[in-house]
Amino acid sequence: MAVLNIVHYGDPILRKKCAPVKDFSILGNLLEDMFDTMYEAEGIGLAANQVGFNLSLFIIDISHTEEADEPNIFINPKITLKGRDQNIYSEGCLSFPGITLDVVRPEKISLKYQTPDEIWHQDECTGLLSRAIQHEMDHLKGVYFIDRISQLDLMKYKQELLDIESSSKKQSVHPTHGSKRFVL
Repeated sequence: MAVLNIVHYGDPILRKKCAPVKDFSILGNLLEDMFDTMYEAEGIGLAANQVGFNLSLFIIDISHTEEADEPNIFINPKITLKGRDQNIYSEGCLSFPGITLDVVRPEKISLKYQTPDEIWHQDECTGLLSRAIQHEMDHLKGVYFIDRISQLDLMKYKQELLDIESSSKKQSVHPTHGSKRFVL
């Protein structure tokens, strides 16, 4: 299919709360293109708004680990429960190239979501899958992973963020409609 342009920090679509998917007939090519884009960028997760679509959906593929055996598609997801135990994990983000941050998140979550066949599911997730889901859920709510660190830590990345933002403004492109390290 096609590799889409990844939207970077500074582009306003990344701060918007994504709209629910209502017309599932538009998803076929988009999902294929999103997987192609994610694989090309060597990521493990990608939200629709990261490729310029204001839709509440994301994909994750951690099948290269022992935690999963196939890629996942999450449409109109909602975290229904977060566990009390938390851990720190080093996260990267395709919309923030070159930046890796230690982020604290719950180890366990429950997630309600739809699949492309429009069927609702409820799953309990832990480990890397839980972490990746929470990262992508933040994207759908207009939250950055840099919002989850202290202002002091954030200051260490000020110049890199300015560089990414400046680069993003120069190449802002959207469709007309809309170790323990990993990159989402």
